Amino acid sequence: MARTLNKLSDFAIKAATKPGRLSDGGGLYLLIGPTGGKSWTFMWTRDGRRREMGLGPYGNGNGLVSLATARGKAGKCREVLSAGRDPLAESRTEAEPTFGEAIELFLADREAGWRNEKHRAQWRTTLLGPGEAKGKRQQAGDYCKNLRKLNVSVITTEDVLAVLKPIWQTRPETASRLRGRIERVLSFCKVRGWRQGENPAFWRGHLDALLPKPRKLVRGHHRAMPYDDAPAFAKRLRAASGMDAKALEFALLTATRSGETVGAKWSEVDLDKKLWTVPAERMKAFRKHEVPLSPRALEILKELAELRRDDNPHVFPGQRKGRPVSAAAMEMLLRRWRVKDQTTIHGFRSAFRDWAGDRTNFPREVAEAALAHVIGDKAEQAYRRGTALERRRKLMEAWASFLASDGAKGKVIRLAGRRRATAE
Repeated sequence: MARTLNKLSDFAIKAATKPGRLSDGGGLYLLIGPTGGKSWTFMWTRDGRRREMGLGPYGNGNGLVSLATARGKAGKCREVLSAGRDPLAESRTEAEPTFGEAIELFLADREAGWRNEKHRAQWRTTLLGPGEAKGKRQQAGDYCKNLRKLNVSVITTEDVLAVLKPIWQTRPETASRLRGRIERVLSFCKVRGWRQGENPAFWRGHLDALLPKPRKLVRGHHRAMPYDDAPAFAKRLRAASGMDAKALEFALLTATRSGETVGAKWSEVDLDKKLWTVPAERMKAFRKHEVPLSPRALEILKELAELRRDDNPHVFPGQRKGRPVSAAAMEMLLRRWRVKDQTTIHGFRSAFRDWAGDRTNFPREVAEAALAHVIGDKAEQAYRRGTALERRRKLMEAWASFLASDGAKGKVIRLAGRRRATAE
């Protein structure tokens, strides 16, 4: 039995990046999520049914579970099993947490499986407050500040209403998401045996009788810069030296989302083939996306390749060791340059699409494929997959040429007899 235990080491754990499950032996596993988050789980089989219990996120420090601690917890679970008892049932009799502690426990169980870093940050910000990441609380936007102090068993409908009412009409989308997240944490607490009775954050048949119907949201499109203004903005980005400007120009040139850009790794880039392949797990539609690289996009990559460091796999490195530049840094650049009210990063994709539709006669499906939009049925998608890359390459080269121009209105980019794009 001893040989089957303690298979992992801290070095191996830190080096592991591929999503999946690593065994330490004896039922203890390390789970690696799509975004690299790592957490512990204990698994066993009883009556032909596999059971699983989360042991917390991997790491050293407050709220994290080290390798040694995880092994200790797994050992106690094996002792409980040997005595014929259920580790999961016994874990539910643990000391009742406060709502703040329950949030941490809930997130520890869920975060490793969340692929979207922004999604994880939003959960933490709404439940734990905007100051959590900086190690100190901030008053503004700390919606659950008073709720976090309460033991989960004593939280009532009135407590939940006290959180929601101040923002229910003024910030309806935030309030609605916050209510749903409180509901899920309290449901988690009930399953763990820390609460009894109905969930005070339920909407249908409960809070819907106490709160006015949320103001209907008018969802507009992302603010988008008119495409004729994009060349001047691209020129300004080319003249800037910061990593945020490099990443933003690359996103503009490739018409990719901010998360896809900042998460770009050198292992995804083939400079010889002039191709950037974004893996499925980093795409919104969970489909691999091949991005043909224009000459200017390649120029940016080659410039950054000369600055590449072995301790950071990201194309656009950030200030923190091993981490990329953040999408927030690009947003701040828009704010500093006073264009935040004119466009968002995502709005550049709209500018590209409008330009492709108004100023070129590339087929619609080519422009949509360049944006990684899924169109048509599976048979149609399979047929197009093999033919669209080179046509998209011409489209992206034409877009880069437009961005390098003065932006003045000119001729529509036509496709010649053999469906080849001609320059303006």
